[in-house]
Amino acid sequence: MSLVELIAQADERGLAASGLACLDRCVPLLGGDDEILRPLWASLADSGAGDWETGLRGARDKLAGSADAAEDEAADHARRMLDAAPAALDAAEMRAWADACSVASLRIHRLLDPAADDVPLDARREGRTEGMPPLAAAELRRQVTVLEVLAGHDTAGLRRALEVSVEGRRVLRAVVSRRARGTR
Repeated sequence: MSLVELIAQADERGLAASGLACLDRCVPLLGGDDEILRPLWASLADSGAGDWETGLRGARDKLAGSADAAEDEAADHARRMLDAAPAALDAAEMRAWADACSVASLRIHRLLDPAADDVPLDARREGRTEGMPPLAAAELRRQVTVLEVLAGHDTAGLRRALEVSVEGRRVLRAVVSRRARGTR
């Protein structure tokens, strides 16, 4: 099943986790640490007991933009993901946000991947992956995996989605670090 189809079929919790996972993998671009989005993950795991809105406000406060990040296109995409996050777990709003996060995260990974890719992102998200640059291809696989594990797996699926996100964050942090060393 394509990424577009998985997003179309996900419930509001799956959509929130999908968008959050994309954002979580891109947190290194905003200077955030591994714990910044933890309250948002916890709010999804608590089956409504957690407070998504409070966690979101806290993350926005902690990741308030630096001047350097504002000048970087990849960081700008990550900032827009965070800024666009809905304050409530409404299915329609979460679907739009998850879809936008998917596109933004793939754009970020394309920007950071030295290999060129001329195929439109929509085609990639619909399953046309041949010849896709490795960094972006891995991000697409992570997005699909997150949505697949969330479909019908409740808290265990959420835990696996977080693990996939942490792995992707580590990869992106290494890419960002290499990029910073190369520009100095």
